Amino acid sequence: MATLKYSRQRESIKTNLMQRKDHPTADMVYSDIRIEYPNISLGTVYRNLALLTELGEIQKISSIDGPDRYDGQAKPHNHFVCKKCGKIVDVMNTPMDSLMKSMSSDFEGLVEECNITFYGVCKECAQKEGLI
Repeated sequence: MATLKYSRQRESIKTNLMQRKDHPTADMVYSDIRIEYPNISLGTVYRNLALLTELGEIQKISSIDGPDRYDGQAKPHNHFVCKKCGKIVDVMNTPMDSLMKSMSSDFEGLVEECNITFYGVCKECAQKEGLI
């Protein structure tokens, strides 16, 4: 594979994601990056997000009913999605190793990674709805 040429715009996109906890869409990243690079195109942001995902430097969180979201935390972890407001929250304390070992014992193949998305109602929405 050829050496990847350094890009200030790509580095800015990665830095932006690493500083966030809100799991933004490509459009949200684009809005932020345009402050520093006013001439950047949305296509450039999408291409760099795809490349950073492919390189394993960020995570893409696909959605069934909305745009993909991005996470600057590349270390494998899970997510919680609020079904009311759509907020995505990192879930770091899931016993992934034991889950993958359990899966491997029942599966004829090699389990290399695992991403789990939990769905429910976040604390803020639950309080608004009087659920808690």
